[in-house]
Parts: sequence; structure tokens; C-alpha cells
Amino acid sequence: MKSHSKQVISRIYGHGRGWAFSQSDFAHSFTRSQIDYALSELCHEGKIRRVCRGIYDYPKFSELLNRELSPDFDQVAQALARKFNWRIQPTGDASLNLLGLSTQVPGRLAYLSDGPNRKYDIGHCKLEFKKSALKDVGFQFRESGFIVQALKALGQNRVTTTEINKLHKQLDATARKRVLKDTVTATGWIYHAIKKICQERN
Repeated sequence: MKSHSKQVISRIYGHGRGWAFSQSDFAHSFTRSQIDYALSELCHEGKIRRVCRGIYDYPKFSELLNRELSPDFDQVAQALARKFNWRIQPTGDASLNLLGLSTQVPGRLAYLSDGPNRKYDIGHCKLEFKKSALKDVGFQFRESGFIVQALKALGQNRVTTTEINKLHKQLDATARKRVLKDTVTATGWIYHAIKKICQERN
């Protein structure tokens, strides 16, 4: 393996399993030909896999099932956003799925984007980007946008203790503090729910 391939795989391993990426994530350190060679070599060796045109991932592996798991769709969406310099925000339904608040297996995950309308086939799922003004992207942290969109999709009358507890468990103490501060401008009932989610418990 050439030295630049070793450097590329070292950076990929540094992000951990599940990370999705494109050539542009390495463009500041390597030439295009070096990146293309490295990714081709690493794919051939089975260390990474091609998810869709121009996007790869370092797949998660299930010891129980003894196989690689499906791509992390949010990681793929983030990789595409970085590649094309888009700002993106998951729709409410996508947020519900990504946060585990929906039991339905999604056949399609949709994101709002300030880029063009695009669709990608990722395994058995379609990843869709819808052009939008992105009025709700003014949050500093991704968790904030996910939670706000999920709560909006549920609606005020469907946010129960069960949903509050599920979201609380997904955030560590540091994340809860930053989400609480980050979402202070959210709609009244949404911020009230977020305060419950972020409340410290014994």
C-alpha cells in the first residue's frame, strides 16, 4: 500500500465506523489522482465500500450477524452536503426515524437543502434532497435541528413522556446543555418540551 493510501485510511479509521465521505474530504491534503488511487485501492481491499457515485463509507460491522450493516443514511447525507457545499436539514419524518421515534422502516429519507433537488439510491432506500429556504437551520448543533424537526412532526398533542424519555437518553449531559441553549428561539411549546428533554435527573 502506498504511503498516501495509508494516510487516507488512517484518517478514515480516525472518524470511526459508519463515517461516510467523498474525495473532497481529503482534497486539502492530497492530489485528486492520489485520492482516487487510494480510494480505489481501499475499496478493492474491502476496507471501505462505495455507497453511491462519489460517496464511500467505513461500514459498521455486526458481530452478531457476522456482516456489514447498511450505510448510515445521515452520514451519507452529510457527506453529500460537504461535497457540494450544501446546508441541509432533515425533514420531520426523517428526524423521527433517525432519532428512533418511528418504528416504520423508511423507504425514503428526505432532507431540506439550499442546493438543487436531488435523489440518490442507497441500498433499498432513497435519499432525497428538496430545495428549500431552510428557515429552521439557524441552530449551531445538528442535534438541535433533529429534535426541533422531530417535535414539529409529532405535534404538540403527541409528545408524551415516552418520547421525552427516549430523546433524553440519546443526549449526554454536555449535549443536553448545548441543545437547551441552542434552541431558546424555538416555538414556545417546542422549547417547553426541549426543557423537559434536557432536564437533569437523578
